[in-house]
Amino acid sequence: MRFRHRVAAGIATLVLPFAGLVGLANPAQAATSATATYVKTQDWGSGFEGKWTVKNTGTTSLSSWTVEWDFPAGTSVTSAWDADVTSSGTHWTAKNKSWNGTLAPGASVTFGFNGAGSGSPANCKLNGGSCDGGSTNPGDNPPSAPGTPSASDITNTSVKLSWSAATDDKGVKNYDVLRDGAKVATVTATSYTDTGLTAGTDYSYTVQARDTADQLGPVSGARAVRTTGGTTEPPTGDKVKLGYFTEWGVYGRNYHVKNLVTSGTASKITHINYAFGNVKNGQCTVDDTYAAYDKAYTADQSVSGQADTWDQPLRGNFNQLRQLKAKYPHIKVLYSFGGWTYSGGFGQAAQNAAAFARSCKQVVEDPRWADVFDGIDIDWEYPNACGLTCDTSGPAAFRTLMQALRSEFGPNYLVTAAITADGSNGGKIDAADYGGAAQYLDWYNVMTYDYFGAFNAQGPTAPHSPLTSYPGIPQAGFNSADAIAKLKAKGVPSKKLLLGIGFYGRGWTGVTQSAPGGTATGAAPGTYEAGIEDYKVLKNSCPATGTIAGTAYAHCGSNWWSYDTPATINSKMAWAKSQGLGGAFYWEFSGDTANGELASAVDAGLK
Repeated sequence: MRFRHRVAAGIATLVLPFAGLVGLANPAQAATSATATYVKTQDWGSGFEGKWTVKNTGTTSLSSWTVEWDFPAGTSVTSAWDADVTSSGTHWTAKNKSWNGTLAPGASVTFGFNGAGSGSPANCKLNGGSCDGGSTNPGDNPPSAPGTPSASDITNTSVKLSWSAATDDKGVKNYDVLRDGAKVATVTATSYTDTGLTAGTDYSYTVQARDTADQLGPVSGARAVRTTGGTTEPPTGDKVKLGYFTEWGVYGRNYHVKNLVTSGTASKITHINYAFGNVKNGQCTVDDTYAAYDKAYTADQSVSGQADTWDQPLRGNFNQLRQLKAKYPHIKVLYSFGGWTYSGGFGQAAQNAAAFARSCKQVVEDPRWADVFDGIDIDWEYPNACGLTCDTSGPAAFRTLMQALRSEFGPNYLVTAAITADGSNGGKIDAADYGGAAQYLDWYNVMTYDYFGAFNAQGPTAPHSPLTSYPGIPQAGFNSADAIAKLKAKGVPSKKLLLGIGFYGRGWTGVTQSAPGGTATGAAPGTYEAGIEDYKVLKNSCPATGTIAGTAYAHCGSNWWSYDTPATINSKMAWAKSQGLGGAFYWEFSGDTANGELASAVDAGLK
């Protein structure tokens, strides 16, 4: 998200030099009462993610562990977590951290790494001995991931799925077929026909192999399928229309929950994301407690028309949201955690996803406001890539976090995520398993804005929220259509994708060329931040003079701005419906006019 929480979608992923990892440690004494097993958990072509599991199979505690293996030439570790990994030529050594070396009998610990190349480990040693007490190769590994299933013979009620076989060192026994994350069949063949489906409905299929020891391997890539028949798009009126309400907006912006009522917006939305909760020490926490639940409202400021009292148990935004829901029962409210400023805590959270999920539910279900929130939204900018800070959590970390949240919150809460819209080849969408995570989420808020702006001070000028590409676009893949297409290709159902709209513009100054592509000298002046201005200001101060890639732009004096108007929003909503998307969302309410004309355009365009 914007302002104190995001910049351009195109900042490159940080690559950590392997020289920065901890130095080589000597192997501990051989211990034959422990095993070390390896599995490749992800493979994205240019690299892969590997995971080792060390298990104490003996009857006494293990005080430390060191795993050694050889990679063939051309295969290497590029980053690692939960172990200190070093190399000498093609020989690699992983030693426990200070906090995970001790293993009680029967206990196990995992560590992982990102790698380059395509080789597999050989000549494994654990504390100087065999990794499985026998040969010098890794023990009975779980099977590999099967190939992403293909779909054929699609009818109103059935689909045939086929996939390439998984591999295993001791043989594959069978495959689990998962529909939308739930197992629907176990088969020995590499194909399956799923029946009893609903016409005109989106489904997502994955496959998971099981070996002769009943070990499950990683889940395959996801295949999106829409059965034939039914309506060509979801029925009118079922689209999500979501806006972000910022916690800090009650200060300088003087924007309060009651503004949703006076503007008419409350009757035109289905959901609100309350932004942002913080992520500290791997846990969810309330950020500004005063604004959230302590600020007192007078009668004229309050949704209910009743003044807060000094001794009432809940005040602030949370109480105002409670009053709003009483007045508009159709509105659901989600608590959004992270954002540009607070995403640095997610890497630690992913290390113990279950504990993080528990902490989030404790915040969302706090007895003082348990009736206010209907779900949780995660705004991680960006998993295994760079936002305000960079993390190397690994491609699977985001999926792991979403799985833990769904497990903790269960089926009756909404679980959603705001995600990157970087549709470029090898960009941020490719850095995390958004396809695999989709099965645990109700929808993604795809942040299809902030592609271009005065963070590139000299330009070229370009629309910050282009719907499509166009000749001369500064970066290929930086547009809504490419981002949505890439997410669909990764198996995310269309109905789980919401198109993002900015209720603000981004602009440059020192611009002489009216058409996009001109040079600039810096950021145009803005009310709260240079280079950014609310729509409610721009519509009068710098009216639109043209449209490019479905977004308006304006050249006034030496300033050049791009922003969405009711007309461009209408065309974007028509496109969203044509794509079968689940709806739209916007950042954020306070950028709209006093009569909510942008929110009205979203509402009208999705009907």
